[in-house]
Amino acid sequence: MLVQLTDLLWSYVLIALLIAVGLGFTLSSRFVQFRFFGRMFSVLFGKKEAAKNGQLTSFQALVLSVAGRVGGGNIAGVAVAITIGGPGAIFWMWLVGLMGMATSFFECTLAQAYKTAEPDGSFRGGPAQYISRGIGANWRPLSIVYSILLLITFGVAFTGVQSYAVATSLQDAFHIPLKVSGLALAVVIALIIFGGVKRIARIAEILVPVMAIGYLLLALIVLVMNVTAIPHALELIVKSAFGLGPAVGGGMGAAIMMGMKRGLFSNEAGLGSAPNVAATAFVPHPVNQGIVQSFSVFIDTILLCTCTALIILLGTNYDPASTNIAAGGVALTQASLATHLGESGRIFVSIALLLFGFSTILYNYYLGENSLAFLFRKGKGTLAVMVFRLAVILLCGLGAVANLNSVFAFSDLTMGLLAVANLTALIMLFKKGLRILKHYEDQLKKGIESPVFSAADLPELNLDDKAWPAQTVEKK
Repeated sequence: MLVQLTDLLWSYVLIALLIAVGLGFTLSSRFVQFRFFGRMFSVLFGKKEAAKNGQLTSFQALVLSVAGRVGGGNIAGVAVAITIGGPGAIFWMWLVGLMGMATSFFECTLAQAYKTAEPDGSFRGGPAQYISRGIGANWRPLSIVYSILLLITFGVAFTGVQSYAVATSLQDAFHIPLKVSGLALAVVIALIIFGGVKRIARIAEILVPVMAIGYLLLALIVLVMNVTAIPHALELIVKSAFGLGPAVGGGMGAAIMMGMKRGLFSNEAGLGSAPNVAATAFVPHPVNQGIVQSFSVFIDTILLCTCTALIILLGTNYDPASTNIAAGGVALTQASLATHLGESGRIFVSIALLLFGFSTILYNYYLGENSLAFLFRKGKGTLAVMVFRLAVILLCGLGAVANLNSVFAFSDLTMGLLAVANLTALIMLFKKGLRILKHYEDQLKKGIESPVFSAADLPELNLDDKAWPAQTVEKK
């Protein structure tokens, strides 16, 4: 029953919604994810007022969201997609990623706009906020459903997935028992999650750039070593995506489904997860963080997932006739890298996955805590947060010895339901998202170097004036 419901959701409902929202936002915004791609660097590194109190900088919010997006999906998830859907699944991953850049732009822009100021000076926000404040109080039940699904999907299901990926990787590379890895991971996570989002962000700010750049450099070495075979690998991906050439994986249908599933699992565009983090950043205009988070999807899907796919396809361990998920998970990526760089490649993947999984679990924890903050009024959610923290720690241990089939099946279902809830809300907020984008572009046309925003600028949006007070405009 679980499998049938998941297949129905992914085969029809989600594919239609993802394409409609991603393509709709891309066309109506005149390809905003590409037009503002270069501007991302000035947003990240240009002159800006320093964040204070519990607020995060735009860069911290970026690396924290990358910490969540980059993980088992980039290493184990890509391998599973290729094993079941064939190389063509990567093409559909790319498509989901390119359209997802626009989707992520809008959902993170809306999260910034509808964020609320906390008494300690920090911000909170996300889909639950833009549903209840943006669509209207009558839609609060949808925001509650979304928060519950976010808690289940990220706080529970994805934590188990990451723990399993880390533990199996360490077992393959270092022969460490799954139980030992799970216990060690649980202890370290416990020491960090009691420090809150600021501690998590500080750790992610160090770990994420190092591990992402390190993985890219290693992949670049592999690509240089196999430069003459790259065109053939890319040709195989494209042909397989449309059922051309020799039959591999589960055919074109499986390629589309697995590309969509694993692509969304990896970059999370449309799930509404990254907006929870994006809303905590201090930026002069909501669009700034939308631009930054769009780039986060590019890093995850177009760069890192492609690197993993090419490492596998350029190696000698991938067997097109195999549909064994266990053999096609992280072990396939490790074995493929070992064919290029020897045993050191296997060890590197294990260490990279450990860091990826570690930072992702911290990110997942924050999303769960943010859901509880919305579901419970201040003072009443303390017990719920404590129970959740203990549950995350327990899941780190139990997830290490879980069955991969059941873990992925459960996460696929909850992730799909989460996406349906958020994508429905984004469609209803479509015009408001475009209105905020127009506000930003109008200032650029007037020669304003760094567009600013206040709640009074668009009173019809029902924004929090404490989160968006009046700001000083600077012209070029």
